[in-house]
Amino acid sequence: MIDPLLNKLLKKPLCGAAKQLIKCGVNADAVTLIGFIIGILAVPAIIFEQYILALCLILLNRLGDGLDGAIARETSPTDAGGFLDITLDFIFYSAIVFAFICAAPEQNAIAGSFLMLSFMATGGSFLAFAIMASKHNIDSPKYPQKSLHYMGGLAEGFETILVLCLFCLFPSQFVLIASIFAAICWLTAIIRIWMGYNTLIATIKPKDLSG
Repeated sequence: MIDPLLNKLLKKPLCGAAKQLIKCGVNADAVTLIGFIIGILAVPAIIFEQYILALCLILLNRLGDGLDGAIARETSPTDAGGFLDITLDFIFYSAIVFAFICAAPEQNAIAGSFLMLSFMATGGSFLAFAIMASKHNIDSPKYPQKSLHYMGGLAEGFETILVLCLFCLFPSQFVLIASIFAAICWLTAIIRIWMGYNTLIATIKPKDLSG
């Protein structure tokens, strides 16, 4: 929900760091992969209840996510890089929730599974519309720098990371936090489906619909 504002605030410092990494020969895809590996290391940390370590790894993952985009914009963004970035992001988000389920299955299993299901709803509606938006040349004015159409919502990147951090800071409140955020994700998915459907109806010409 506040991703566009956050992107504006972080653009300059990320750009500066990106330029230094480019001078060292680091490319965007390498940062994406390294950031993903660092983030996935939070899974065993959570399972063994090392929550502060997990929090640090999650934040480092997000730093990498910001840097890879900045590097791409300073060099040459590619569809392959955008594909890799968003795919690994979705895996990372669900992996953190899975780790909390493993850490306390009797307590966290239902709420965690419901949250992962809500991730499927938000992610599926997001990606499905991105495909159609690309096919019909629908612009994304809030995220012109992205390699695919970004449909906004109540639950976006910042909100998701905030929740993952709250899980690490207050692991005993996982069920409550997960349940609240799952409800927000479902509301986001419903809004995206409604907006996406109506946008496509309004955009696609009758001859396209007949095909």
